[in-house]
Formats: sequence, C-alpha cells, structure tokens
Amino acid sequence: MKNWTSVLVSPGTSILDTIKIIDRSSLQIALVVDENRRLLGTVTDGDIRRGILRNIALSSPVSEIMHQDPVVAGLNESSREIQSMMRARGIKHIPVVDEHYHIVDLYIYDRMFDGQKKDNMVVLMAGGLGTRLRPLTDHAPKPLLRVGDKPILETILGEFIEHQFVNFYLSVNYKADQIKSYFQDGSRWNVNISYIDETKRLGTAGALSLLPKKPTKPVIIMNGDLLTKVNFSQLLSFHEQHGMSATMCVREMEYQIPYGVVRTSDHRLVSIEEKPVNHYFVNAGIYVLNPEIFPLIPVDTYYDMPTLFDQLLEKGYEVGVFPVREYWLDIGRMSDYEKANREYMEEFN
Repeated sequence: MKNWTSVLVSPGTSILDTIKIIDRSSLQIALVVDENRRLLGTVTDGDIRRGILRNIALSSPVSEIMHQDPVVAGLNESSREIQSMMRARGIKHIPVVDEHYHIVDLYIYDRMFDGQKKDNMVVLMAGGLGTRLRPLTDHAPKPLLRVGDKPILETILGEFIEHQFVNFYLSVNYKADQIKSYFQDGSRWNVNISYIDETKRLGTAGALSLLPKKPTKPVIIMNGDLLTKVNFSQLLSFHEQHGMSATMCVREMEYQIPYGVVRTSDHRLVSIEEKPVNHYFVNAGIYVLNPEIFPLIPVDTYYDMPTLFDQLLEKGYEVGVFPVREYWLDIGRMSDYEKANREYMEEFN
C-alpha cells in the first residue's frame, strides 16, 4: 500500500493526534514505530474506543493503548497467503516486516476486497411524531425535515451507502406516505429500500418484530433523527470481533455541577470540590443485534431498546458498548435542529 507511511507514529504521540492521523489517512490503523521504523505495535479504531471506555485520557501517549503483539507477515509471504491469514484470523490489517522487524508494507482487507457490498440489514426508525419540533412537523415527518440541502434521513442513508450497505428497512408511521414517496424503492441511490408499516406506536424496538424476513447476519438499527459521522463499518467490525450478541453505541457526556460539592464523614467535613465535572456514557440511539436476539422481541407490541437490553443482560447475553467519538447530534428540539443546520456544511461536505 503506497501511503502507509502516513500512519507511522512514535510511541509518545498522543492518542488525540493518533486519532487525527487515522481519520485523515482513511486506513483505519496507525503503526507505532521507533526511530528506525521498527514496528512496536498497532493502533486501530477498536483500540481507541476501548481506551475511551477505560477512561484513558486522549492526551495520553498512544503506547498506553497500542496492541503490542500484532499479527505480521514476512517478506516471503504472498498476497494470497496474507489474504488467507486475514480471513482465518478475522483481522483487517497485516503489516509486512523484514527480519529485523522494520515495517516495509501494509496490507488492508478492505482495499484487497474493494467494492464488496455489505448485505446486512439496516433498519432506520422513521415513524416518530416529532412533537417537539412543531410547527415544522405539522406538515412533514421529522426525517424529511431538511438539514443543509437534503432531508435528515437522506443524509443518514448516504452515510451508510458510503460504507457499502445496500439493504434498508424504514420503519414508518406518522406521514408515512411522504417518506415512501420520497425514497420509494431506493433505486435512485442504487440500494434496496423496503418499509415496515407501524399501524400503532411500537417504540424503538417493537417494529423489529414486523420485519418481513428473518435476518441471517447482524442488523444495524438507528433512530431516524440522528446526524452522525459514525464509521458504520468499524461499528460492525467491533461488534463481530468482540463476539457480542448485541451492541449499543454510547456517547460520552459531561455535566458540571455548578456548586462546590462537599464530602463528609459522619459530622466531619472531609473535602470541598469546586464545580466538579462528571462524565457519563449515554445511549446514542444506534444498535447492532445478532439474529438470535429477534425472537425475544414481542410481536406488534410497544417495546423500547433499553427494555430489550435490560432483558439481554438478565438472560446473560454478551452485550457490548461502542463509544461514538465522531460527530453526533440528536435532533430532538428546535435548538438541535438549528444547530444541525449551522454545522451541516462543515461536517457533511
């Protein structure tokens, strides 16, 4: 690969600077090397997101999250052998090193199999009433409200198409005819679009019981009022590589208490912390579910995703979280809609 040198970083490079290098290169990996280009480790998007979940600061050196024993190939191994190794081990990147462990090349699965479509189902929840955006939603459903130069739902669709997804189901209810008229069968975007008709409110998970056919691969479900630059390919890889039955995308939020927080022990003052900042992970409205999860969803019944995830935890399923570090905005209120229009050109063009 010609441009692999652009993702070489030293072990002291900050995680934040490494993120910028990975995103700028589109290779989805950074190679940690010493001054002689001897490979010390690798850093993928998954390593970064796991570091975020461990509360490792983005100012920390990348050596704190790098994979120190990556799979590598030697100079004498052919492209076919490397492809077989990738498939067998389920990995997306293999550095090629010489006998002294100096990196000389990088093989990337997505580039070796460029153009392969992903046939996983994508379900976009587009049936909400959009009450908090009235009067804008009096005459149009929220997913058809324009942000920038196109409807919210078309921007969402375009982000998935960019990552080679082609099979979409739109769950519709409020002003469903307008959504169907705009998107039709998806042929305008060279994808397949079908519809789930909600005759009553079914929540953020209940509509999945109405899918016309059973999924055979993991399904991505997303609320139809989100604007995000999440890398959906990385989300799917993260879910599969960790062996999860279900994955919830989460967003880190900060909340500053505007007072001095007093800590006590019985009647004694222990400390005063001025205006502390608390960090939380919140539900980002994007999920991945394996096929075996769908029979747990009650048929044609109001049922929300948090309830489903609670049930999965109670039953002992492997449930993961995928931290969203990219742009993300939930368009729930008028102020969010106005913010989306201000930021759209910078984020999506």
